[in-house]
Amino acid sequence: MSFVLRDLPKQIDARLIEKLGRCETATIGHLRQQGFADRGIQSLLPGKRIAGTAVTVALPGQDSTLLHHVLGLLRPGDVLVVDRMGDNKHACMGGGVAVATKASGAVGAIVDGPCTDFSEIRGEDFPVWCRGLSPITTRLYNIGGAFNTPINCGGVSVNPGDAVLADESGVLFLPADVIEATADWALGKMAVEPDLHRRLRQGEKLGDISGASKLVLAKLSPQQSV
Repeated sequence: MSFVLRDLPKQIDARLIEKLGRCETATIGHLRQQGFADRGIQSLLPGKRIAGTAVTVALPGQDSTLLHHVLGLLRPGDVLVVDRMGDNKHACMGGGVAVATKASGAVGAIVDGPCTDFSEIRGEDFPVWCRGLSPITTRLYNIGGAFNTPINCGGVSVNPGDAVLADESGVLFLPADVIEATADWALGKMAVEPDLHRRLRQGEKLGDISGASKLVLAKLSPQQSV
C-alpha cells in the first residue's frame, strides 16, 4: 500500500458555516434521513457543537504515519474526518494528536474508531467525536493511507469539501449545495420550538398540536371510539 495525497478542498463560505453552526443535528433529523453518521460515533465533550469543512484521511489498521503528516496541512475552519477502514481497536488520536490538530486551527475531529487520553482531550477543550476509548494506539508503521479522497465515516460517504455539523446528538455530513436550504429550514423550526414548549407546559396535548391524535382516532373502529 502507498500514500495518496490530494489537494485540500475549497473551504465552505464562512457565512454558510456560521448559519449551519446555529442548527441542531436533531432538528435536521426531522427533515433528512441521509448524511448522519452511525450513532456509535459520539462526542467526547458533550455540549460542544462544531461546523466546518471536511478534510478527509483514511488510515489502515495500526498505522498513523499519514495522520501525523497531514496535521501540518490543516487550515483554520477545517474538520478532520478520519476513516479507520474498519479498525475499531487502535486509537489514532490521543492527547498529543488532539493538541496538534487544534493547533492547526481545525475546529474538531470526527474519528470512525476509538480515541484515547480522554482527560487530556477534555483538558485541551478540543471537540472530538469517536467510537469510545481504547488504550491501544496506532504507530508509525509507514504502511500508507489516503488524504483528501472520498471516504466512509460512520456508514456515510464523505467527500473532501462536504460540510460537517456535529453536536451532542451526533454527526451530520452535508454536500455544500444543500447547506443553505437545510439550515434555513432547521432555523425556522427551531424558532417556533419555544412557543410549542410553552403551550405544552400550559396543558395542551402534544397529540392535539401535532395532529397525531386526530389520525389515531380516525382509524379506530366504532366500537373503540372514545
